[in-house]
Amino acid sequence: MSEENTNVESTEIKPESLLDTISEAEVNSRISFEEFTDEKTLISHDAFGNKQMKIKVLEVSDENPPSKWKFGDRVKVTKILVTIKHLTTQEVEEGEFDIEVIERELAEKRHYTSTNRWIPANDIKNGYVLGSRHTRLISDASALDYIMF
Repeated sequence: MSEENTNVESTEIKPESLLDTISEAEVNSRISFEEFTDEKTLISHDAFGNKQMKIKVLEVSDENPPSKWKFGDRVKVTKILVTIKHLTTQEVEEGEFDIEVIERELAEKRHYTSTNRWIPANDIKNGYVLGSRHTRLISDASALDYIMF
C-alpha cells in the first residue's frame, strides 16, 4: 500500500518545476526524445503571418485545481512574459502581465472576463506555454488593448 502511494506522489507535477528553464549545461548534454521540445510548438502567429508570439510563465498559483479527476493536472498561471517579434522589421517587444489584475480590471470595466488561467501542466515546456494555449492567457489583455496581436 505504501509503495502505491509513493508512485502516485512521484508522478504528480510540481508547479515550481514547470517554471524551470534549461541551463546551458543541460543544453550541451544529450536529452531524450521525450524531453525535447520543438521551438515551433511554443510560437503562435497572427492572422497575417507578420508577427510571432511566445509566452513564458513567470508565476503560478499554488491553488489546487477543481475537478482534478476530470481535467487532469493543471496549474493556474498568474504572471506571464509575452514576447512579440515583428517578422517584417525583426523588432522584438516584451511585456510582463499580471493576468489576475487584468482579469479583475476587465470584470470591473466590462462586467465579464474570458480568461481561463488554468493550463494543463503538460502544455508548459521549459517554462513556456505551447502556442495552442496563447489565446487563453491573453484574451483579457487583448480586450483591454494591452496587446495588439
